[in-house]
Amino acid sequence: MRPVVRRLLSRSAALGDRGLSTVEVVILAPVMILFILVLVAFGQLVDGRGALDGAARDAARSGSLQRDEGSAMAEAQKAADADLADVCAGPVTVNKTSAGFEDADLFTVEVSCEVRGLAMLGLDVPTRLEASFTSPLDPFKRKA
Repeated sequence: MRPVVRRLLSRSAALGDRGLSTVEVVILAPVMILFILVLVAFGQLVDGRGALDGAARDAARSGSLQRDEGSAMAEAQKAADADLADVCAGPVTVNKTSAGFEDADLFTVEVSCEVRGLAMLGLDVPTRLEASFTSPLDPFKRKA
């Protein structure tokens, strides 16, 4: 009787493990896919932050080369729009934060927009990022 019992026990142990790897894959696959999507979403946020910093730099530099405040803001907006065309999900906002223009030495702008990121996962997390940059005004171009 002992060999029969041993054979039955070994067969039930072998049958108990059958399908275990399938269950592991079914449970772990969605978790791994979600983890990868979260990494991609946060990567887009980091990329958006870098692009926004670059757009603020370009906007401040473009605006600082102009003769008057109106054309400076128009050029700053154009530069920011061109840099952030494929990064932002909505309009790009450019605000001048420096005081004055005619008697000032510095031109500071703040660029902000809604960056794509966690929206691709269906999460409604606000991802409005802002960046600021200061550029010296060109004294020769303004007084010429």
